Amino acid sequence: MEELYSDVSFRISELITRTYSTSFSIAVSYLSTEKKKAIHSIYGFVRVADEIVDSFHRYDKQLLLEKFEMDYYDALETNISLNPVLHSFQQVVRKYNIPDELVSAFLKSMKADLEEINYSHRDQINEYVFGSAEVVGLMCLKVFVDGDDQLFEELRSPAMKLGSAFQKVNFLRDLKNDKEVLERNYFPEIHRTNFDEETKKEIVRDIRKDFSDSREGIKRLPGDARLPVTVAYFYFRRLLGKISRTPAQKLLAGRIRVPGIVKIFLLIKAYVVCKLNLMRN
Repeated sequence: MEELYSDVSFRISELITRTYSTSFSIAVSYLSTEKKKAIHSIYGFVRVADEIVDSFHRYDKQLLLEKFEMDYYDALETNISLNPVLHSFQQVVRKYNIPDELVSAFLKSMKADLEEINYSHRDQINEYVFGSAEVVGLMCLKVFVDGDDQLFEELRSPAMKLGSAFQKVNFLRDLKNDKEVLERNYFPEIHRTNFDEETKKEIVRDIRKDFSDSREGIKRLPGDARLPVTVAYFYFRRLLGKISRTPAQKLLAGRIRVPGIVKIFLLIKAYVVCKLNLMRN
């Protein structure tokens, strides 16, 4: 029965992944079964924490997040949790030797989201992005390299750059909700001035550099990990391109999306690029 419970726990994390992110779920589907389960579990963990701070407005978010953190460490100590998301995640942490510094940094950034912070200094936002996105990339990298510590260290920096790029694209896409609902500003550039075309271009240039710095790492990922990461890379690059062509004021009025048919095209493109080793941009 314990094995059955673990199986159900992994399936719940998979359901969360498929429900919250169709694009990410499609990309992950090309991994081997065990790695797929692990990435679903990582996504489930970070998604639930993110939902606590971003969505549960009628509840005591701080209390919920503190309990979530406490329950996770209890699960890690006892090898079991009655929260299926935590039960599957703690198994992944153990199997792939995910360092606690990554998990604790993520939870620290989630706690920062409980405060009304306008990031006015680069070191502040760098710390937040490290915890909210770069460490998630490193958790996934731990799964992808599956025990190859030397390869992990070699790919650490590109993985962090890619996680940073993904997060900053999300920040730009969600400007309206962050500003009006969550009362957050993640860009020091916007703190210095109003959000206009020049400010947008400055932010986009920074994100493009992160993407550029991540490419060599994507090329060196182990076999079955390269395709899903390339799919995500192309998707977020396309989203950034669409954002860069959208007037700054329009970004403050709504959320930019990539149509489903374009996502299918990007999937095919990623497959061809990986198959023929054509990764360039």
